[in-house]
Amino acid sequence: MSTGPVQVLVLGLDEPHFDGSVLAELTRLGEAGVVRLVDLLVVSRADDGTLEIVEAHLEGRGEVAAALLGGVAAEEPGAAETWSLADVVPEQGLAVVALIEHLWAGPLSAALRSAGATLLEETWLSEEDRALLATLES
Repeated sequence: MSTGPVQVLVLGLDEPHFDGSVLAELTRLGEAGVVRLVDLLVVSRADDGTLEIVEAHLEGRGEVAAALLGGVAAEEPGAAETWSLADVVPEQGLAVVALIEHLWAGPLSAALRSAGATLLEETWLSEEDRALLATLES
């Protein structure tokens, strides 16, 4: 059961190097109570444009992410418009989709809900914006 916000990360890989270092870092962060890797899914774009699940590195993972991200289509009555994984994976590309729960933010989320706050928007600064932020802070 999730207590903190869950982020969907979609990472494109031109030349993947699955050496275990990213999973090791996620494990370290999990042991420190910072984040929890909810699920991990590796997908590739087939020649016909469809997405295929790559099972070589999953080790039994991917079912939760596939079910969640393959969910409600925007055309269904009453469905909220949502982004599609198919829209972000490039042609003949490979992507890793990670569902990461931010455990550190659980108490903050609870305090915000208790205060009656409603999330209106959520976004992350791009690399370019983070570089600009660094110059503005110095």
